[in-house]
Amino acid sequence: MEPQPILIVDDEKNIRLTMSQSLAPLEIPVQTAVNGEEALRKLRETPFGLVFLDLKMPGMDGMKVLRLIKDDWPRIRVIIITAHGTIESAVEAMKLGAVDFIQKPFSPGEIRELATRVLRREALDEENAVDYFSLIEISKRHISDRNFSAAREAARKAIAADPAQPEAYNLLGALHEIKDDWVEAQKFYRATLEIDPTFKPAQANLARTTSWKKKGRIDLGPDKKATDSPDEGTEDGVNEE
Repeated sequence: MEPQPILIVDDEKNIRLTMSQSLAPLEIPVQTAVNGEEALRKLRETPFGLVFLDLKMPGMDGMKVLRLIKDDWPRIRVIIITAHGTIESAVEAMKLGAVDFIQKPFSPGEIRELATRVLRREALDEENAVDYFSLIEISKRHISDRNFSAAREAARKAIAADPAQPEAYNLLGALHEIKDDWVEAQKFYRATLEIDPTFKPAQANLARTTSWKKKGRIDLGPDKKATDSPDEGTEDGVNEE
């Protein structure tokens, strides 16, 4: 089955152009929108499978666009574009089903890698998935569907598959944040750091949740950056309760 088109929503022309060019090698149709109103109009006209959405736009803000997308087209996957790696409304975004984030500036490889991973996530067979990394991706898919209990179950299965890996513990911490259970979230972030004291997503999450402001992006990690080749990109994030 042919993949559905990708929609890029950003008020900056150079960002729209850069992302469109970065995604071209995937041979998937790409459309762009300059604001939330245009994005919603295009969504009514075309069955998109993936949306890259900037939250900071004039007029209708990205969070409202995200809410409308997940209400009217719940199967569409949304990747949030952030300017500084943090968004104060990250927990709210995840509650709405946005589990993937990418930070400006980004490389072409990062864009392609993230889009490819999110699209491939849809084809995973949950019934037969037993390996750690597939279970992590399935957990993220459940978050996108706002099925948080299933997301927690998949993350726990990932821990059972390989208890020495830190990401699933961090993911469970983020899922507890979604439920506003800060105490349990911090327990899982600390458990992550017991396994790997250098795991930066959990470091950032624990620092944020123990701050009285509790602002910033939930980091689902691991945060891989593009390497020497322009086609090698990355990003993997998971943060949830």
